[in-house]
Amino acid sequence: MTTYRGSCHCGRIAFEVDGTLDGAMSCNCSICQRKGALMWFVPRDALRLSTPEADASTYTFNKHVIQHRFCPTCGIHPYGEGVDPKGNRMAAVNIRCLEDIDLAAVPVSHFDGRSH
Repeated sequence: MTTYRGSCHCGRIAFEVDGTLDGAMSCNCSICQRKGALMWFVPRDALRLSTPEADASTYTFNKHVIQHRFCPTCGIHPYGEGVDPKGNRMAAVNIRCLEDIDLAAVPVSHFDGRSH
């Protein structure tokens, strides 16, 4: 297991996340396609904010079950929060916001969010 550091562009939202980054997901739903995020799903407890949670703004839409967290200063979406099908709290970390990773080396799967 590795600890990764990440942030939005301006640094107002900074975090650490523990886990093994062995893949990410690209989704084509209306918001993910526009954001261009590559999401890595981890238990919510594996994500630790280094900055106050109140510094992040939240956007929800459709069924209002995913909290898309973004920086109100620079507009970057570093993570989202929700629950998995079993009810476990999860975080979807945008790996494009992680420091010192080789994005090209991370396998990316594709999810057809438009159909769900």
